[in-house]
Amino acid sequence: MTEPQNPPPDRAASADLEWNRYTGIARTFVLCNSLVALVLEMAIFGFTGWWALTLDLPLWARIPIALAAVGALIALWGTFASPKARILLPMPGTVAVKAAAYAAGALALWGVGHPVAAVVYAVLAAANTAVVTYVRRTR
Repeated sequence: MTEPQNPPPDRAASADLEWNRYTGIARTFVLCNSLVALVLEMAIFGFTGWWALTLDLPLWARIPIALAAVGALIALWGTFASPKARILLPMPGTVAVKAAAYAAGALALWGVGHPVAAVVYAVLAAANTAVVTYVRRTR
């Protein structure tokens, strides 16, 4: 058997094409925004685990709750919101999933007693998501 002449493009190739569209300061901006997005995404999981571990329950109950909460968010993000998501949603659906996940992180941060930090986190997450959405939409 012979291999097809033009295999379908994979996501890594399309990501390379997207990255190659930018030069100079725009490329630096997109890179920095991507790094901020990574930090904000990892913070979702950290804040959620922290919140679960501060619940007024015995430690033996808090640990599985923390694992389940963080695991559910990881599954949600990986399935619908990550750049390599298993299920590709239309842009509004992806933004809605991201908003729900970021809201969970902000509420978890608020729940551990840091309301100002939660608001700052929510604003940063909203701004970052808006930039990512705009950049990906203008392909």
